[in-house]
Amino acid sequence: MLLALDAGNSNITVGVFDAQQLIMQWRLRTIHEQTADEWGILFRNLFALAGLQLDRIQGMAIASVVPPLEEPLRKMAQRYFSLEPLFLTHGIDLGISLRIDNPREAGADRLANAVAGFHLYGGPCVVVDLGTAINFDVVSAKGEFLGGIICPGIGMAAQGLFSKTARLPLVDFREPAQLIGANTVDCIQSGLYYSTVGAIDGIFERLVAELGPGTHCVATGGQAALVAKGSRFIKTVDEALTLEGLRLVWERNPRAVQAGG
Repeated sequence: MLLALDAGNSNITVGVFDAQQLIMQWRLRTIHEQTADEWGILFRNLFALAGLQLDRIQGMAIASVVPPLEEPLRKMAQRYFSLEPLFLTHGIDLGISLRIDNPREAGADRLANAVAGFHLYGGPCVVVDLGTAINFDVVSAKGEFLGGIICPGIGMAAQGLFSKTARLPLVDFREPAQLIGANTVDCIQSGLYYSTVGAIDGIFERLVAELGPGTHCVATGGQAALVAKGSRFIKTVDEALTLEGLRLVWERNPRAVQAGG
């Protein structure tokens, strides 16, 4: 079994794979100060509730964009799973080539999305990941990661309206019942939703025009399904895409897996 961790700025998504099948998935809050033992106890409890045994995990793959988490997670893997985790970086075998100015700058989650998007859906492919930021990751028909586009996330927009105004409330992100809001909350929810969908579709329109009409448009992240309902371009929603990318990379790096096990 493989334990895959996508450590983002707001959440850590955790998946357990039995061969190629994702059999369990959790979404946890990112806590920067959490120690290796606290992570270990948390995973032990999650596994116990799911009826899984820690010793069945044969490998661990991590995509982290939060550097302070990496050493506690490494120590947790060593102490509680007796494993050396595989951290996804530009320097390992990804199965795609990187055609960007500085590969060191590419976030591990973006690389995982590019890998999974291309291998699962083909190229050219654009993955939009709706997380703390909204990332567009672009892969050519030849399997080349070309870079992408980074936009402020939905939560940033909602928090910005709340913190920079005197009377506007903080609201949940949801599909509005109607376009024209009849009260302040409805107005904000409509603005958040349609500005997000409009921005995403506008970017997709430009990317498809550049890459070609056969471009696959894939969405992932916690709000992906909600945004896809209003999008003209998103035809595929894969909420486990980043975890699938981690699995694919882990399978391509058997030496690293053996060294860790």
